[in-house]
Order: sequence, then structure tokens, then C-alpha cells
Amino acid sequence: MFITKQYNTAKSIIILFVLVFLTDVIHGQTSQVESIQFNIPENHLTGGFAVGTQSFTFNRYSLFEAIEMTAKAGGRVIEPFRHKIWPDENDDTRLVPGVSDDVIEAVQEKLAEHDIIAVNFGNIPLPNDEEELRKIFDFAQKLGVKAITSEPSEDAMDLIEKMVIEYDIALAIHNHHPRPDQPDYRHWDPEFVLSLVEGRDPRLGVSADIGHYVRSNIDPVEALQLLEGRIISLHFSDVDQWGADGVDTHAGTGVTDLVAVLDELKRQNFGGNISIEYEADWYDNVAEVAQYIGFIRGWAETRND
Repeated sequence: MFITKQYNTAKSIIILFVLVFLTDVIHGQTSQVESIQFNIPENHLTGGFAVGTQSFTFNRYSLFEAIEMTAKAGGRVIEPFRHKIWPDENDDTRLVPGVSDDVIEAVQEKLAEHDIIAVNFGNIPLPNDEEELRKIFDFAQKLGVKAITSEPSEDAMDLIEKMVIEYDIALAIHNHHPRPDQPDYRHWDPEFVLSLVEGRDPRLGVSADIGHYVRSNIDPVEALQLLEGRIISLHFSDVDQWGADGVDTHAGTGVTDLVAVLDELKRQNFGGNISIEYEADWYDNVAEVAQYIGFIRGWAETRND
């Protein structure tokens, strides 16, 4: 009896050791799936990632003010939205396709002034119309972004892929959470989004909004794992509760496991951009955005080998 117990104990220890070893290996294993690489300069990375803002975070302000606020918060890249460009109340010029080259040049000069890189643009509709798509991709090319963020329909995907290949500008399909008034909306489901890009050019991928995953009762890490190799960008926020009523909160204080999200991005060798999108305290949220960027910087300090 004693000998049998001793044998079983030894066997259990061996099995436990093997399981722990395998878990460590799998957890630390670098992905074998190639991720998109924006090749952002090293001096514009935070914690190994290109981190900045989705300028919708500052939608109560002009684009010029959003660029200033991004720099103040410590962001090094930006995903511009369709802002009005100048704070002048009498000038409603917006950053949209068809805007003049002079306006685009003024935006680029403002970005350069604060050493901020515009990495992608959106969210913007992409219709199943080649003439309209060319206007949008021409605009994105002039602006110098690497991707367009959108929530396109299935029937537009062939034309969009044609544009992506021709212009060498990626598509990042965004997700919101389900809404009762939009029963046909499916982009909240990462499996549906994956079905839109599977088998297509690798530059067709995903803008994974982890806050909206939580509002959709989807584990963000599981979604990122499903979408591995197709993640172009992230909209990064913490949310105070699961479900549609969740609201953005300070990094690390909500239900989103931000550490696990960043660990997964590192495992995948993610080379796109992270846009902080903090949809709260609309008139005074620079400090909150800075706290998110500090969270990522602190995470990186704990992961340095």
C-alpha cells in the first residue's frame, strides 16, 4: 500500500511538472502566423507597440486640438476621425474624402509639428461602388495612412480587396456591439468578420474594438486568438461591466483583462497600431488617455526579459 502510494505520488508529480512546463511553453510561444507589420519607427513605439488615439476620443474638439491632446497624453500615433479641422467656429471644413490638397497638407504639417504619425483613418463607410471607393482610397493615399477603418457590407468586399491591392492600403473592419434597432448588424461577431476576410489578401483584416467585444459579451482575448494574423489595429479601452450597458472606465479598473490582451498581442507579434478610444468625460479626458498609455508602458516594463 505504501509503495503504491509512493509510486502514484511520484507519477502525479511528473505529470504535474510536464503540464506546467507545457503551459509555460504555450503561453510564451511566439505565434507562427504572420501578423501585419506597419513598421512604425522605434521612437514612435510605446511598450513595443504603436500607441496613440482614435481621435473620436476628442470629438468635442477640432482635429488640430485632438492632435495636440494626443501628444499631451503621450501618444505617438493617431487614427483621425472625420473631424472639423480647425477650432474656428466659423470654419466647418472637415477631414473627409474630397477635401482639398491644401487642407491635407495643413493636417500633415500639424502632425509633423507634434511628431505624430497618422496610421489609419476612420471609421468611414466603404460602399460597393468603385468610383466612390477610389475617392476614399485616393484621399487615404494623400493623407499617408496605412489602413482605412470601416464596417463594410459583404457585397462590397471584392471591390474593396481590389482597392487594397492597388493602393497598398489595408482595410481594418471595425466592430460595434449589437443593438436591438439594428437586427441585421453582424460586425459585432468576430466569426462573421473573419468570414469577410478569409481567403483574401492579408491586408484585409480587423480593427478589433475590445471595449465593444465586452459590450457584446465576447472575451477579447478569445476574439484576438480567433482573428490571429488578421488584426490590423485595436481600439483599446476598459469597460466597467459586461454587456451593452458597459461604459469606459480607467485602465485596469474594469472587467477587461488588459494585461491578457497585451500579452496576446505580444505573442502574435502584432505590428499594427493601438488606438486608445476613451468614450467618457468628453470635455476633459486627456489625463485618462495618458493613464491608458502609462498602463501599456507599465505592462511592458513587467514583460522585459
